[in-house]
Amino acid sequence: MAHHVLRSSYSLLVDRLNRFPQGAPPATLLYQILKMLFSEREAELVSHLPIKPFTVEKASFIWKMDLVSAQKVLDELAGRAILVDIEQDGKSVYALPPPMAGFFEFSLMRVRDDIDQKLLSELFYQYLNVEEDFIRELFTRGETRLGRVFVQEQILSAEDSLHVLDFERATEVIKTASSIALGTCYCRHKMFHLDKACAAPLEICMTFNNSAASLIKYGHASKIDQVEAADLLHQAYESNLVQFGENIREKVNFICNCCGCCCEAMIAARRFAIMKPVHTTNFIPGIKVEHCKGCGKCVNVCPVAALSLISANNARYPKLRLVSLDEELCLGCGVCVRSCPHGNIYLKSRPIRVITPLNGTHRVVLMAIERGTLQHMIFDNRVLWSHRALAAVLGVILKLPPLKQILANQQVRSRYLEALINYGSNR
Repeated sequence: MAHHVLRSSYSLLVDRLNRFPQGAPPATLLYQILKMLFSEREAELVSHLPIKPFTVEKASFIWKMDLVSAQKVLDELAGRAILVDIEQDGKSVYALPPPMAGFFEFSLMRVRDDIDQKLLSELFYQYLNVEEDFIRELFTRGETRLGRVFVQEQILSAEDSLHVLDFERATEVIKTASSIALGTCYCRHKMFHLDKACAAPLEICMTFNNSAASLIKYGHASKIDQVEAADLLHQAYESNLVQFGENIREKVNFICNCCGCCCEAMIAARRFAIMKPVHTTNFIPGIKVEHCKGCGKCVNVCPVAALSLISANNARYPKLRLVSLDEELCLGCGVCVRSCPHGNIYLKSRPIRVITPLNGTHRVVLMAIERGTLQHMIFDNRVLWSHRALAAVLGVILKLPPLKQILANQQVRSRYLEALINYGSNR
């Protein structure tokens, strides 16, 4: 009986996680991970939390718990970085972040002794790096991506710099952030526990704005200023790391400095390259092939294997190799430009610009529409039977073929539903 109750509590939690566009496919490994991060009681309580940010009063009502007890639970969860604690008008508002980017990473963003981080790392590795369901779902479903690459600003020419918009600059994210926090790189920390980590810096990944403020408040990350953050960008540049951040224009919440061997985003970019799992920059390398020496240094630093050496087909020098670029794989990060000792690689603008959502809400709604989970955001109060029923109905309608959507709309006679369907079909 106890096992049945335990399973059902965590099953409810998994269901809650998957009402958000960035969910987590059910698997034995996922249940093992969640059991390390949540107690049975916490799993059941969190499973009832709304998708949208909520107050302690809201949690108290949902949990049928007095305010003092509800506040204690929220403080405990925020203290372990399960919840994000956002200050609005001097009052705490809470949100359950998705597993990634979210509480999976937060669990390894600092060294802690309240959980077995080695065991947790092993579980993460099996669930994320060996089994493919989670990474495939996270990075390849729909068209709107979780993250995008920032161009290495240092290697841009003066002319190219004129074409870089503010939101495309990591330096602008730093300059406009309300809070900046430095944490341990989750990916390399995980690999460290498996004796697979590379030599890239560990203390180099940054969070910003509300996420940073919450992580700083509870000691999960260190507060840094703009100068220190700029130094980290330079350190990442010197270490040939890719700047990978949240795929929005305003109030970016994270920028990771990624290596090609440890980091999930780069691994996904290689493993599922044909599905375009990461939004690229608006640049792509140009190569002065006639001057290429075939040294291969650019090939060695490319995080997604977009560069390779091919025969120069030169009868006079039969061993001569030239670098070749696969534009379909290239992220446009610019790491290769710095590595060329002869200055034969440069960046040029892509012919078609990449579209970036305005903010987090815009991105999440787009992802929800594409992944068939918008109904959970609209009818977010799972305590009310009416919300559960309406979410189920809308979920079915959104998955219908266009013709059947029209018929369903005629039956429902909802102007809101009509606008929703029109929006989705015109994207």
